[in-house]
Amino acid sequence: MEGNQTSVTEFILLGFPLNTRTQMLLFGLFSLFYVLTLLGNGVILGLILLDSRLHTPMYFFLSHLAIVDMAYACSTVPQMLVNLLSPAKPIPFAGCITQTFLFLSFAHTECLLLVVMSYDRYVAICHPLRYSVIMSWRVCITLTVTSWVFGVLLALVHLVLLLPLPFCGPHQINHFFCEIIAVLKLACADTHINETMVLAGAVSVLVGPFSLIVVSYIHILCAILKIRSAEGRQKAFSTCSSHLCVFGLFYGTAIIMYVGPRYGHSKEGKKYLLLFHSLFNPMLNPLIYSLRNKEVKAALKRMLDKERS
Repeated sequence: MEGNQTSVTEFILLGFPLNTRTQMLLFGLFSLFYVLTLLGNGVILGLILLDSRLHTPMYFFLSHLAIVDMAYACSTVPQMLVNLLSPAKPIPFAGCITQTFLFLSFAHTECLLLVVMSYDRYVAICHPLRYSVIMSWRVCITLTVTSWVFGVLLALVHLVLLLPLPFCGPHQINHFFCEIIAVLKLACADTHINETMVLAGAVSVLVGPFSLIVVSYIHILCAILKIRSAEGRQKAFSTCSSHLCVFGLFYGTAIIMYVGPRYGHSKEGKKYLLLFHSLFNPMLNPLIYSLRNKEVKAALKRMLDKERS
């Protein structure tokens, strides 16, 4: 048994069982989406850094969301593209575990950042006169650093529980990257504790934060309806609707995958759902914020006019 356990030093990612022509088509399509993800989030990040009018708490949090989205995509998409080109190419054990850790770190961090962003909108709309006092730069930095630290620490807990497990075959992961549930299924030991921790972690960073976001937006909606100015209501609705689109896309897919009934969806269905979650969500976030946010569009216009002049 010890000999078999030590023999597994690499894994094969099964990815998507498609013919070669379809895989090449997906490689080109996913490469385009990957470039758009990096470009879109990079533009948002650049605008926030270069335009002093966007140096506010809301855009400070949005800049970190853009960083997380780029890192989130970089942790999974390149390996998926390699797998589409060379389906039989293995990934080393160390590389697989590293990818699992990075994916979990960025996913947890994004969950917490989205809660912080909803709290920022709650304070801005429900307590506008105290906004600058409550959301001081010290508070903003503390909330952001806390999101990053807790996201990494929670991923580290899963890593510590995953590393001691023996892997004695098979070595084929039924996924397009080293997703933690798919990796745990290959372990030659009882993974009940690991699976329990995955569920507990999902509840702590998905269900709890999602509940807080729902409560905060109920208060926000009530406050918006009390605004007398039609222009003020429209601006508040425009900003909050962008956030709600991002929250819905991210939490909706994540809760279905990690908190929903284990046997309620097929394995292939969850695989494609995670593809949407890890590839399309980071690409759509900058589009949602730029198309629905007048300040971002104005900043982009100012930058383009400056380049032309």
